[in-house]
Amino acid sequence: MKPQLSLGQCATLACLLEAAAPKPGNVHRGADFEDVTFIDFAASAVLIGPALERAAVSGRLGSVVLCGVEAARQAASTNTYLGAVLLLAPLVLASQEQGLEAAALRAGVVRVLRSLDAHDAALVYQAICLAGAGGLGKVGEADVAGPPPHDLLHAMRLAEGRDLVARQYARGFGDLFDCVVPWLHSALERGWPIADAIVHVHVQLMHAHPDSLIARKCGRQVAEQAAALAGRVLAQGAPQDDGYQQALCDLDFWLRSDGHRRNPGTTADMLAAGLFVLLRSGRLVPPFAFYAPV
Repeated sequence: MKPQLSLGQCATLACLLEAAAPKPGNVHRGADFEDVTFIDFAASAVLIGPALERAAVSGRLGSVVLCGVEAARQAASTNTYLGAVLLLAPLVLASQEQGLEAAALRAGVVRVLRSLDAHDAALVYQAICLAGAGGLGKVGEADVAGPPPHDLLHAMRLAEGRDLVARQYARGFGDLFDCVVPWLHSALERGWPIADAIVHVHVQLMHAHPDSLIARKCGRQVAEQAAALAGRVLAQGAPQDDGYQQALCDLDFWLRSDGHRRNPGTTADMLAAGLFVLLRSGRLVPPFAFYAPV
């Protein structure tokens, strides 16, 4: 009998699976940054799940986002999961029932986004400031360092060209449900271990959408260069191919060559959200075949 995972368990497992997979340029089990480690991400994930589940009772997105970020900050002194929490919050609210298919979850997310009000916007802006996310810069309207807007979706639409998370809010989570979720499901259907599936989809998404965290920190040209290098990995075939693995190592080396300023963190957040959808819809269940057998 398949285990029935709670909302909080799905959120925690999604974050843990994403963080553990050896994605190029990111923190994972075998690679830390100077200011944030895999344990920071793992501890944050453990606290985030229950916090999101408790806050979901309120029915308000702003409360869920703020509670998730507060939980992550208890576990780590730097930002770990702001982007993931922003993506998970509407998914958690939309998936109160067990076993919902992706289409039903998507419709529920749209309903959640349509219900947002000024109080949600205020709490989300409070959460963003609390997280201390880097590379946000300054903008003329709806700046996160300024007063919160009355309309959160309007602010997200203003930011969608420079932030992939904002783009999901502005476009009904289209990239998540049209790309990330089916790509993950397809990779798992091929029999790939979860780690290989996550890494492959991470590279696919980097290639399709130049990472917006890289773009904010290093400029659009660098993000597009990273996307081109991700394309070279995909051109080499599948995870079991030697050329693919060499190109993946080359991409990882290049991403880490400037400290961790080229960290494709927004792409990783999208993977966590996609994994949550698969877990909550029952298409990914433990026990997990994380790595290929030796």
